[in-house]
Amino acid sequence: MASTGGPLYIGFDLSTQQLKGLVVSSDLKVEYEAKFDFDAHSHGFQIKKGVMTNEAAHEVFAPVALWLQALDWVLKTLQDQGLDFRRVKGVSAAGQQHGSVYWSHDAGRLLAGLDRNRTLQDQLDAAFSHPYSPNWQDASTQKECDEFDAYLGGPGVLAEVTGSKAHHRFTGPQILRFQRKYPTQYRKTSRISLVSSFIASLFLGSIAPFDISDVCGMNLWNIRQGAWDDRLLKLCAGTFGVEDLKQKLGDVPEDGGIHLGKIHKYFVERYSFNPDCTIIPSTGDNPSTILALPLKPSDAMVSLGTSTTFLMSTPSYKPDPATHFFNHPTTPGLYMFMLCYKNGGLAREHVLDAIDKTVEGNAAADGGPWANFDKALLEAPAMGQKTKTDVMKMGLFFPRPEIVPNLPSGQWRFNYSPETQTLTETTSGWNQPLDEARAIVESQFLSLRLRSRGLTTSPAEGLPAQPKRVYLVGGGSRNKAIAKVAGEILGGHDGVYKLDVGENACALGAAYKAVWAIERQPDQTFEDLIGKRWREEDFVEKIADGYQPDRFEQYGVAVEAFDRMEKQVVQKESR
Repeated sequence: MASTGGPLYIGFDLSTQQLKGLVVSSDLKVEYEAKFDFDAHSHGFQIKKGVMTNEAAHEVFAPVALWLQALDWVLKTLQDQGLDFRRVKGVSAAGQQHGSVYWSHDAGRLLAGLDRNRTLQDQLDAAFSHPYSPNWQDASTQKECDEFDAYLGGPGVLAEVTGSKAHHRFTGPQILRFQRKYPTQYRKTSRISLVSSFIASLFLGSIAPFDISDVCGMNLWNIRQGAWDDRLLKLCAGTFGVEDLKQKLGDVPEDGGIHLGKIHKYFVERYSFNPDCTIIPSTGDNPSTILALPLKPSDAMVSLGTSTTFLMSTPSYKPDPATHFFNHPTTPGLYMFMLCYKNGGLAREHVLDAIDKTVEGNAAADGGPWANFDKALLEAPAMGQKTKTDVMKMGLFFPRPEIVPNLPSGQWRFNYSPETQTLTETTSGWNQPLDEARAIVESQFLSLRLRSRGLTTSPAEGLPAQPKRVYLVGGGSRNKAIAKVAGEILGGHDGVYKLDVGENACALGAAYKAVWAIERQPDQTFEDLIGKRWREEDFVEKIADGYQPDRFEQYGVAVEAFDRMEKQVVQKESR
C-alpha cells in the first residue's frame, strides 16, 4: 500500500534519564511523540535516575545496552501510535554532551548484519569494548583535567584552542583516564563515538562521524584550525600513539547537514522505514537546544532553572576559561557561546524563603508563591540607588560551590560608590533580606552581561551593542519581575520573551536539523529555512520590555564594579 501524506522527520533526544522520539512535518508541526523513561521502563539494569555510580571514585556512568533497549521501545511505540515510517525522510538526534561509547573490533560487522527478528540489545552486546558510557555528571578525571590544562601552557591556552578549559565531563580527559584504567579494553577499541554519533551509527549501520559542533565538547578539537589538535591527541593517547587515536576518532565533516547515508535495512524491515530515509549528523543537547529556536546572531537564550545556562549564537570567537565556545551546529561562520552556572533557581529560592519568613501576612496566598519576592524586587530601585550619588548594593549568593567564578558556597555583600569608585564589603544600609531580592537577580544577570559583552553587535544605528532579543526558558521564565530586570541589564532591543517548548527543545532541534538538511536549497542557511516556517506565536510570548537607555547605562557602570567585586572575592577566598 502506498504511503499517503507529506514527508516526516524524526528527532531523538538521548538524555540522562530518558530517550524521546519526536516526529515533525515539513512545516514543523509535531505529529507524534514517544518517551522511554530509563528508571520506569527499562528492565535488567541497576540504575537510579538513568545512571550508575561509584561514589568512591566519583564515577557516574550508564550502560550502553540500556540505550539500545530504549531505541527499539520508542520506535515500536511510535509504530503502535500509527506512525507511517515510510513517510520519514530524515533522522537526526541530540545526545547528552561529552559522553563516550567504545566500539569493539566486531562493531562494524555486527552493525552491518543486524537481523530484523531480533532486538538491538540482543545483537550488539559484543559490539562494545566497554559496556558503559561516562555520564556528564562524572567527576573522576581531576588528575587528567589538570594535565590537559597545563599541557599547552594553562587553561587560557586550552580554551583558546578548544573553546573550553578542561572539565571533568569533557571527552578528552575521559578518554585519557579510560586508556590508563582499562588499557586492555582500549586496545580492543576500534572506534570511539560521542553519545550523539552513537545514535547516528545505529541508524546508519556503520560508525557515524562526530558532528562539527558536538566535537567541540572534547578538549581535543582545534576550533580555529578545524582539525584534531595533534598535541592534545598525543597527551590523550599516551603510549598507544596519536595515529591510533586518530583512527579511533575518525574524520569530522564540516557540514552539519551532510547526508551520512541511507537508513540501515534493519529499520526498513523491522519498522517499515522508507529505504531512502537519510541519516543526518546528530549533535549535542546544548547545540540542539539553540536549534529549537532559530536564534539570530547575537540573540540570547537564558535558561532559568535550578542552574543557569546562557546560550548565544555569535560570529565572534573570544574564548575564556570561564566560558564555552562551540562551532555552530548548522551555520559556518557562527559559534555557539555558552555559560553554565551551578547556582540559579536554588539561590533565588533561598532569598524567597528568607523574605517570606519576615513579611507580615501572606501575600503569597493571593499572588502566588513568588509574590513577596517580586514585590520586594520591584519596589527596590536599580542597584539600590535612589539617586545617582547613592552607593550601589551588589553581592554574590552561592548556596552551591560555583564555577563562574570559581568560588565555594557563600554570600558576599558590597557597596560601591560610583563617585569615588570605592568598593567596600559591608551590609551597611542594606535592608535584609528585602534588598536581596533585587540584588540576587541583578547579580545573576550582571554576570551574564559581563561575560557576553563583546559578542553582541548594535541592533540599530546609534545603539550600544546588545542582544536584539532575550529569550527566557525554564521555571524562572514565567516570572515577569525577573524578566523586567533581565531586559534592563542585558538590553534586548525588541524585548524579553518567554520561550515555551516544554521538555522538547533537544528533540525539536534535532528534528528541525533533519528538515533543513533534507529540504534546503543550495547555500540556504538553517536560520533562513527554519525561520520562515517556525511559528513564533506557538512558542513565544513577549513578557517584558528590553533596552532602556538610562537603565542600560546605569548597569554598564555596575558591571564594571561587579567585575571588580568578583575578582576581589576570588582573590580573598584563594588565600
